[in-house]
Amino acid sequence: MNYETLYTLINLSVLPAWLLLVVLPRAGITQTLVHSGLYPIALGVFYIVVMVMNLGFGMGAEGGSFSSAAGVSQLFSHPLGILVGWSHYLVFDLFVGAWQARDAQRRGVPHLALVPCLFFTLMLGPVGLLLYLIVRKLTGKGGWSLVEA
Repeated sequence: MNYETLYTLINLSVLPAWLLLVVLPRAGITQTLVHSGLYPIALGVFYIVVMVMNLGFGMGAEGGSFSSAAGVSQLFSHPLGILVGWSHYLVFDLFVGAWQARDAQRRGVPHLALVPCLFFTLMLGPVGLLLYLIVRKLTGKGGWSLVEA
């Protein structure tokens, strides 16, 4: 299997979770697949495998490291490094989106107000989180704090 195919597969793997968060936010299947930790575990295992291949077995870019900007740039210059970075984004963005969905349900944030936040979290990570916090503030369902209030 080549890098492009792996990239496509990990991209497609998270779409069902995002669709469940948007279309069936309270359904049992959403609870089981998205809120259970199944996705972070599966993507986390993938991340560990490609990270070990990249750094541990020297299958990635030569000279890549986390000790400097140049080293990180070098890591991501290789397709295996791209898979490491992209899987990192996918798992954390989905984790944040799932947290937003649970938090919105707990606080009574209208689901239709949450949907754009989920879209922007999927596409632009921190922008979606910021938007969610703004929505929460504007709807009077919470403030800027990420802890329970």
